Amino acid sequence: MNVAPTLIRAAQELAARVDRLRFKRPVAQVYNPLDYAWQPYAEYLRRYARGRKRVVFLGMNPGPFGMTQVGVPFGEVGMVRDWLGIEAAVGKPPREHPKRPILGFACHRSEVSGRRLWGLFAGRFGRPERFFAEHLVVNYCPLTFLTASGANLTPDKLSRTEQQRLFAICDVHLRQVLAALEPEWLVGIGGFARQRGAACGAARQLKVGQILHPSPANPLANRGWAPTVTRQLVTLGVWKP
Repeated sequence: MNVAPTLIRAAQELAARVDRLRFKRPVAQVYNPLDYAWQPYAEYLRRYARGRKRVVFLGMNPGPFGMTQVGVPFGEVGMVRDWLGIEAAVGKPPREHPKRPILGFACHRSEVSGRRLWGLFAGRFGRPERFFAEHLVVNYCPLTFLTASGANLTPDKLSRTEQQRLFAICDVHLRQVLAALEPEWLVGIGGFARQRGAACGAARQLKVGQILHPSPANPLANRGWAPTVTRQLVTLGVWKP
């Protein structure tokens, strides 16, 4: 059974619901790539989310030079275009921060987290079809939050009230994703994703794990991230040695 149409409808509902939210300072602007970068994200789901997955990797929210630019989770431009084989039209958000322009696939900045994550999968599986036969990568929150200076603000830094409203919507979407994909494992990419994933997957009795986040802001990630995460996944039992 092809579940991609179900996931596409769920993502459209998610985009519409989070678009109605409003955020106070220090949030100055909010980007929703599920709006202006919908075409590459929809192509990602159509191509790679067709059936059940044994493992779902869960990220937090878009990085400024990854999904924010090209719509694909952890979407480092080169990896999305050259390994995933996806390149589609990307528009503009209604309001654009002068320090964070949306350039789509013309963005020359590399999203380090995405390059590390997709690079690990490319190195282990070779072809994307081999990876996606059992795995899928999704984000918990689709929004990019920017301060007045253009700095990236993660969802865990929002006010408690804003978190409650946002997380209620994102939880519904994640539960829809899990119901469609019926995974055995939910692997959080970092602690925040693991926490939210565990809360949403409890009723399904999923196996929940966590891997080191690939962000260069994490000192541990700058010392052999790929072999470290491979060992973590093997130790969890997600991957075989």
